[in-house]
Amino acid sequence: MAQQSDTTDINKSHYHKEQDETSQYLSFTLGNEEYGVDILSVQEIRGWEPVSRIPNVPFYEKGVVNLRGSIVPIIDLREKLHIKFTDYTLLTVVVVLQTIDNEKIRTMGVVVDSVSDVITINKAEVQNAPDFGTKVNNEFINGLISVDERMVILLNVDKLLKLEEIESLS
Repeated sequence: MAQQSDTTDINKSHYHKEQDETSQYLSFTLGNEEYGVDILSVQEIRGWEPVSRIPNVPFYEKGVVNLRGSIVPIIDLREKLHIKFTDYTLLTVVVVLQTIDNEKIRTMGVVVDSVSDVITINKAEVQNAPDFGTKVNNEFINGLISVDERMVILLNVDKLLKLEEIESLS
């Protein structure tokens, strides 16, 4: 019996080690590029629907929606990242992201062109974002990874959801 327990412990150890080495990301498109966010930050995916506009907000902040009693700000990630704007289509979706900041839950919807799939990545294969100098802000990029011959830019949801606060301090 003790031998069987040892085998089980080894299998559990291997399983946890494998989990620590991989992550799952929701991938989506913006223009011709593919991006990914940690699947654990995704609360839900919704079709595009009109929002309530808020005056005096940056151009990329589209407004707010009522999500089961909570007011959730919606930003157009394409506009935020300075990617050429296109009209919303039937494939346009809002990915509702959530993060915890100082024990406060922050929820925000980001408009993306379309959702691709869920990808599992090996953390060791993630490459750092290149340094383009001071003119390019890549602080919300976790890294880059090649998946099936395509490049996926991995975004840091915690920093992405704090961008407005960071910009107001600049």
